[in-house]
Amino acid sequence: MSGTIRRGKRSGTWEVRVSVGRDPLTGRYRQVSRTVRGARRDAQRALAELVTEVAEGSHSSGGTHTTVTELLVEWLDLVHDRLSPTTFRNYRSCARLYLAEGIGPKQVRKVTTRDIDLLYHALVRERELSARTVHQVHAILRSAFAQAVRWGWIRTNPVVTASPPPVRKAEVHPPDPEVVVKLLAAADEMDCDFGVFLRLAAATGARRGELCALRWSDLDIHAATIVVARNLIEAEGGACIEKDTKTHQARRIALDATTILMMERHRVTSKERADAAGVERLENAFVFSRSSSGSEPWLPGSQTQRFKTLCRRLGIEGVRLHDLRHMHATQLLGANIDVRTVAGRLGHANAATTLGVYAQFLHARDRDAAQVIGALLNP
Repeated sequence: MSGTIRRGKRSGTWEVRVSVGRDPLTGRYRQVSRTVRGARRDAQRALAELVTEVAEGSHSSGGTHTTVTELLVEWLDLVHDRLSPTTFRNYRSCARLYLAEGIGPKQVRKVTTRDIDLLYHALVRERELSARTVHQVHAILRSAFAQAVRWGWIRTNPVVTASPPPVRKAEVHPPDPEVVVKLLAAADEMDCDFGVFLRLAAATGARRGELCALRWSDLDIHAATIVVARNLIEAEGGACIEKDTKTHQARRIALDATTILMMERHRVTSKERADAAGVERLENAFVFSRSSSGSEPWLPGSQTQRFKTLCRRLGIEGVRLHDLRHMHATQLLGANIDVRTVAGRLGHANAATTLGVYAQFLHARDRDAAQVIGALLNP
């Protein structure tokens, strides 16, 4: 690798240049340069140092004109297959909505930590985004700029030292069991299949995608258990993708007698519909299916919309489909079911996750603990 030396525009200065290859996006040849004061031998020494830095990769390729928007496009294309469809859509949406206009046209090599901090400030004050959303933007930028460092486009990542707004831990507000019972009864009247779906959600604490991915082979009537082994994710264009669960582990959940009875009735009803339609129900059919054969699962997003419609009909506000999961967890913890058991039913990787989410609901158990130890210490 060689470089060039030429006199600078000002007296007593020299400009040394070294080629660093083609820009990955534009295809143009790039050069890094350095201005040196002194004699020609000083310029020769500076050129030798610059050649060494470029050869070792310790000098950024600062000549690239790649913009932040172009970097994000390249990075999203790179990580597409590593992310779930939902996460990829969220990342792409954030890049389009919050980054394309403000910082998007700026050249990657010219972005400073101050630019990033000003962006976060504007997103909070002017766009009125939540701190949680700004943290997602921060995660996107941090990963994209880290990739730019690995590609040699920049020397350091300015996002690492940026200061996104602090995120306050969201409090869990589960609905009262009486409200859930009312919802289950109304859902059963509106659509008995949806009634079974909500009953299973409340009885197991499973996520909506996990329920939509259930197959009849996952149900063991005699053991009164169901295995949650997959998660259904909606891809673009209405397609569905089956993946493993969030923690990449299957779990077996015990069911109560009433839920088992409802599941048995639902299976009989599903078989009768297939017979009436003149189709053969698949041996490994989905428990909740859009087709008589059981080949097409329910879409998670559609069930969320149905739940919202149900709540509006009943005049119930502030309750989400996911809150049935919270109700399941908090009621079990309140009934002194041990945390490890609750964590297993929810599919948390460890009990610490459960404690972190539902710590506020363990105060009653802490009071019981105080009474127990007090009784032991009293004479």
